[in-house]
Formats: sequence, C-alpha cells, structure tokens
Amino acid sequence: MSEVAVPLSDVMIARRRPDGEGSVQVALDPSLKIGTAKVFAVYGKGGIGKSTTSSNLSVAFSKLGKRVLQIGCDPKHDSTFTLTKRLVPTVIDVLESVDFHAEELRPEDFVYEGYGGVRCVEAGGPPAGTGCGGYVVGQTVKLLKEHHLLEDTDVVIFDVLGDVVCGGFAAPLQHADRALVVTANDFDSIFAMNRIVAAILAKSRNYKVRLGGVIANRSAATDQIERFNERVGLTTMARFDDLDVFRRSRLRKSTLFEMEPSPELAAVQEEYLRLASALWAGTEPLAPEPLKDRDIFDLLGFD
Repeated sequence: MSEVAVPLSDVMIARRRPDGEGSVQVALDPSLKIGTAKVFAVYGKGGIGKSTTSSNLSVAFSKLGKRVLQIGCDPKHDSTFTLTKRLVPTVIDVLESVDFHAEELRPEDFVYEGYGGVRCVEAGGPPAGTGCGGYVVGQTVKLLKEHHLLEDTDVVIFDVLGDVVCGGFAAPLQHADRALVVTANDFDSIFAMNRIVAAILAKSRNYKVRLGGVIANRSAATDQIERFNERVGLTTMARFDDLDVFRRSRLRKSTLFEMEPSPELAAVQEEYLRLASALWAGTEPLAPEPLKDRDIFDLLGFD
C-alpha cells in the first residue's frame, strides 16, 4: 500500500510542518514522484466542467506536439470519455480483477489511447463509504511508474472530483506543479474555489505545487469572479462562454476539436490552445489569501 491515513500528530512529528488543519492527513509514498513531466491538477465545484476543460486542454497540448496523459480521479470515471468515446475500466476495477496483484497487469489493461494520441487513465474511487481517494491516486501513480509510462510523457493532467474536502482528493496536489481552478460567475462556484485555494496553500507548505490561476467556464460575465480574484490575489487565465457547443460535444462523446467548424467554435479552440501554450511556457506562482466563509458572503452574497 503506497499511502496511509495517519494522525496529524504523527505527521507533525515526522515532518514538523503539517499539511493543514484537521485530525487526519493522507501521506503518499515520497518515492512515487512523476518525473520530468509538467503536472497540472484541475479542481472546481462539482458539475462546473472540469472534465470538459481537462479533456480539451489535453487535446490542445497534443496539438502543440506534447505527449499527454490525462488521469481522471472520480468514481464516476467519465473524465476521459470524450477522448476515448467510452467509459473505460478504472484502475481499481482492473486491480480488483487480479485480486490486487498489480504485477499481473499490463499497461493496456488500464491505459487507453484517446483522440489526438492522448493517453487516458481513470483512477476511479473506493466503494461508497469505504477507503480513501488518496489511496486510489497513489495506486494509479505507482502502476504508471512501475510500467515506465511516465518516462515518455510531457504533460500530466489530473482531473479531480469536485471540491476539496479531505486529504484524499487533495492527493494529486502532492504530484502537481500547478493547480488550476475552474469556476463560473456564481456564488457557489466561487465559494468552492475559495476552499480549493486554501487546500492548495496547505499542500504548498510541503510540496512543489503552486496555484496557476482561474479558468472561467460557462460564464458570459465574470464580474463576480474578478471581484473575488482582486480581493484574494488571483488571476483569470482563460474564459469560456456558456455556448451550446459544449453541451453538444458531450452528447456526441467528442472533444471540441472534433465538432463541426464555426466561428464561435474556432474562438473556443484558440482559447484552449492559448491556455496550453501559456501553461507550457510556465506561469508565475500565485500566493492568494483565501477568505473566511463570512467574508465571502459579505463580498458576494448580499448585493
């Protein structure tokens, strides 16, 4: 097993610098480092469009000539279905099929090629009410390392379940260079973003991860996002309007780069390519100061 849940007191003894407040933290095996690839972790409120963002960003990187691996970290395991055109088996599924004897697995058992040559992995999740998402992430990275699948990868994108509410689903932050937050121009999305920012800052005390910026999704306006960004010290890296082509692409099991050409779609594709280029070139790390819950209500909730 590559990680364990340990009391915070033990983490403090071992590291002298806890990852954050709380009674339980998830500590991954420190030897499981991804390597030379640039690693991005995509977070945001449930249903905000993280998988759409991740998949199209993966394609954009591939069109820049990069070798891309996308890892879905959600029991729903639909992060990569627009790339592969199906729901692929999860790492947990295939491990269970061999009674968790990982040495019996081959790369083709859990890695699938998607559109644009993007390699796709669905970590999956533990059964409801049991286990920890951090264990799943750790096992996925361990398998990829054991099969040398990260040695010829330029970009890794973790697409992570919803809000960060536990050490388990914050586990990808222990591998990432930059974390990206997808949000819409509404209170609930920004409230979730504030919690995600706090989780990223907690992990940055002991790991290399830093906040890259905000992706405004399905938002004709961004006034609330910009108000929050200005207050806490964030910047918006890309913006996507609430266009029907996003909905249609999901129904078609297709990325936006496969849909019928139109001027509005061309603009969306160009924005994804611009975002990928900026991320590859390197972004300055942000050091925002998340707000207390009461302060978010005061800022956004009572106009």
